Amino acid sequence: METLTEALTPQTRALSPAAAKLQSRVNHPLLFAGWSLMKLPSALFTGVRLERLEPGRCVTSVPYGWRSQNPFRSTYFAAQAMAAELSTGALGMLAVEDAGVPMSLLIVGLTGTFEKKAVAKSTFVCEQGASVFAAVAAAKASGQSQTFVLDTVGTMADGQVVSRFSFTWSVKAKRRRD
Repeated sequence: METLTEALTPQTRALSPAAAKLQSRVNHPLLFAGWSLMKLPSALFTGVRLERLEPGRCVTSVPYGWRSQNPFRSTYFAAQAMAAELSTGALGMLAVEDAGVPMSLLIVGLTGTFEKKAVAKSTFVCEQGASVFAAVAAAKASGQSQTFVLDTVGTMADGQVVSRFSFTWSVKAKRRRD
């Protein structure tokens, strides 16, 4: 039987101390840059930033500039995909950290559409944190792999949608090595 804390949505429940520490670190621009240098150097080079990570949503961005631009004077699709993936993956990392057990988190599918030429900073928002926390909890409880789909939408400052991505993630508790 789940406790009241486990039944609450990610937006209303308290994170574990380890997850709260992770959230604090990635929300700090300098600490995030250091983490990116070690784990995601190409994203750091292109200027991908994590703007805000909360249990229910994540906001990332990618600038329009020489490091992220294609020959057609728009933001390169791969730079957009990096920012989009981070907006979903950071939620997964937070949920896995909150679970308190070692887990594998892996992308198993991706679709994307491009609607408008990205000629300014693009911001990606994923608001499906509840789905992530539910899948991680199910994987922890069952020991079985769980898959979930997270959608993220990239917009420019004027509100125009530049791209939409759907990432299919798989999460599974790691087996203990004895």
